[in-house]
Amino acid sequence: MPSLLLSDLDGDTTFIQPNALKISLFLVTLAQNSSEMEKKIKNVFVQGAIDPNFIADSIAKHQHKTQIGAHDIFLGQVRADEIEGKTVSAIEYSAYEEMANLKFHEIKESAFDKHDLTCMHIYHSLGKVPVGGLCLFVFVSSPHRKVAFEAIRYVVEEIKAQVPVFGKELFEDDSYQWKVNT
Repeated sequence: MPSLLLSDLDGDTTFIQPNALKISLFLVTLAQNSSEMEKKIKNVFVQGAIDPNFIADSIAKHQHKTQIGAHDIFLGQVRADEIEGKTVSAIEYSAYEEMANLKFHEIKESAFDKHDLTCMHIYHSLGKVPVGGLCLFVFVSSPHRKVAFEAIRYVVEEIKAQVPVFGKELFEDDSYQWKVNT
């Protein structure tokens, strides 16, 4: 098999086999794609409860996007569940942040592949969120309402099933238990 002659910017030359060139180009492409993917993965976490004003601002920022015909929003809120005679007063959220952000990213990309979405935002709390506080904000936009309805359900169910976020239910008597997602 013939060799190829390559020259770099300094004028140095190297002989390389075509298969080695293909592998080198593949590795360069892989590195570029990996770098681009890292740039796209966003940190979805906010400390404490999600502020309702933040949600209102997020909605208002979409008024200029005239191709959007529908928005759908899911807001997860901490409930005052009664468990074995004790009442939940807060949930303390923790996560493997890098892994969780990657999962959020994968779910977001999957939703865009499955549904005709214009945009999507996901935010999840870390740390202590009191009863009544918002802990999850998912916002999808689409040209049509049916798509938005289907997408929001898909995204929320995938988050609950796949993302490594853990909730420690804190009770009024200062005891706790780890929350089980259902």
